[in-house]
Amino acid sequence: MTTTEQDRVVRLKRLDASAVSDALDKLGLTGSVAGLNQLSTTQKIAGRVVTYRLVAKDQAPAQSGPPRHLGTTAGETAQQGDVIVVEQKTGIEAGSWGGILSLGAKVRGIAGVVSDGLVRDIDEARSYEFPVYARGTTVRTARNRVVEEATNIPISVGDITVSAGDFVIADGGGVVFIQLAHIDDVLNAAEEIATREATMAKALLAGQPITAVMGGDYEYMLNKA
Repeated sequence: MTTTEQDRVVRLKRLDASAVSDALDKLGLTGSVAGLNQLSTTQKIAGRVVTYRLVAKDQAPAQSGPPRHLGTTAGETAQQGDVIVVEQKTGIEAGSWGGILSLGAKVRGIAGVVSDGLVRDIDEARSYEFPVYARGTTVRTARNRVVEEATNIPISVGDITVSAGDFVIADGGGVVFIQLAHIDDVLNAAEEIATREATMAKALLAGQPITAVMGGDYEYMLNKA
């Protein structure tokens, strides 16, 4: 990870998903995804994205050599602090991530996993304090059901296209993706929003009425410049 990328991740970690979502709205961009739940820890995660997509077993791409279990290539490709993001939209109930993968990712310093699908072995992820965000859980194995199509290709999460090298932030409020091309503008806008909301909180604590604090300026805060 370059110094610039590290600085972006540090700045992103200081924010919350709602502020980043508001920044996207202000800039006329999309990236927020609902329904991806904080399943294993209450840790916020933020970092660069590594992707993989799952397909039904009968759609498996041709490959040479021994088979590789889903997620292992992403686990080896990801750098410390990266977030693995999975597309599992096959309609087949099967785990898109599991306990051994969580342990392997934890050992490598990967920040967490976001899956647009179901995950297995969530109790193991909890025991490792490894953050997993997903649609839900299942005990059904991926073996003989779904396979990995490819790693670090553009994927779909909700209705958002996510590419390797994009950025993501996830917390108890939800998950937000930021395209690499827009990361600096989004960070600047989100930091401005966070600063203004911190000032509003101080005003409330100082005794100002909430109707004054959340007045016209707040309502227009996300209007495009």
